[in-house]
Amino acid sequence: MSNFAFGTYRITDQNPIHIQALKDAITSGIELIDTSSNYMDGAAERAIALAFEKLEDVYKGSVEIVSKYGYIQGLNMAMHKEKPVEAVVEFSEQCYHSIAPSFMREQLTLSLKRLQREKLDCYLIHNPEYYILDALNKNAADKDEILDTMYARIYEAFVGLEEEVKSGRIGSYGISSNSFAKEHKDPEFLPYEDLITLADKASEQVGNDTHNFTTIQLPINILETEGLKCASWAKENGLRVLVNRPLNAQKDGQMYRLADYSESTEYYHHLNELLEVCDNATLRPIYNLLEQLDENKHKFGWLGDFDTFLYAQILPHIKKSLENIDEQNLETMLNYIDMFFVEYRKMVAYECSRNTRKALKEQFSECKVSMQECAFKFLQERESIDYILVGMRKSSYVHETLALQD
Repeated sequence: MSNFAFGTYRITDQNPIHIQALKDAITSGIELIDTSSNYMDGAAERAIALAFEKLEDVYKGSVEIVSKYGYIQGLNMAMHKEKPVEAVVEFSEQCYHSIAPSFMREQLTLSLKRLQREKLDCYLIHNPEYYILDALNKNAADKDEILDTMYARIYEAFVGLEEEVKSGRIGSYGISSNSFAKEHKDPEFLPYEDLITLADKASEQVGNDTHNFTTIQLPINILETEGLKCASWAKENGLRVLVNRPLNAQKDGQMYRLADYSESTEYYHHLNELLEVCDNATLRPIYNLLEQLDENKHKFGWLGDFDTFLYAQILPHIKKSLENIDEQNLETMLNYIDMFFVEYRKMVAYECSRNTRKALKEQFSECKVSMQECAFKFLQERESIDYILVGMRKSSYVHETLALQD
């Protein structure tokens, strides 16, 4: 049976709740923490260091840390503009990517510094298929040529990683790829069958006795099962398998959160309280917005849609509406607004989970417990999966998740 591991995608060192969740996971027996140099622009790695800093040294050696490199965003983007990175794929204005050995060495140095460690247990190339995606966007016609170049890039990265194993800065390496989970006929699919051969050649070139390619990571869940083929191949070749997105699943172009949520008991209290405060000419735009939000709380496709809408549309609108509020009243208003959106998000999650149950009634027709329990059980029963990465940003999530491992 596979084990749960701590995924740090949205973990930051600025949130004490996240630090406490990490500490509780570590002391509760979690065996692996997965992170990346670009998770919260390095803040996830710093959070891991903070968590261990507050624990006894015995825990530091009991938990494996897996990190990743490849993305050029945030601070990496600023550094790239000062000193250009080699072999960059400019996928979009906000997202560049590189798996060049020189970039890997720089990123590893920064990760070790943030993690306050001299050695990283395992280092993964993070979504190398950006080269393929970029070539497809540019309508490159020859798929074989694209793949040949892709393999050449991976081979060079493997050589660099084998050198880092030899120098003692990493214990092993691997690849985290969303494209491993695509169908073979999908243009975005990243073939994996020759990766062992590339690793063998890389270790031979560096002079290591055997290759140190040990790990793959990919999305698999109860709706997206194509990746199980890759997982089976990995196990047949002595690799271990880390699964991400166990609860965030795609089906027919729609995202679903495979979890049940309870209805907020405080929502209408905070809604009516805020409506009363905003029932005046100055704050009428917020009053109207609140009424619209209440009417449409059941219309979000999944919770991620709301989060995107909140930061892209709602908060800028509220900020503009509060421009003429004096400082003392502004602080009070922000407190009311914050409490409202905490409860509103709970209501959106509740409505989304109800809609998900209806939309996926075939998949969960036999599920007599929560959707998350059924989704986790599906993965736990797969012999080809070693670890299921779960975002556990609160201590309550840690205890609820680890309870399912018994």
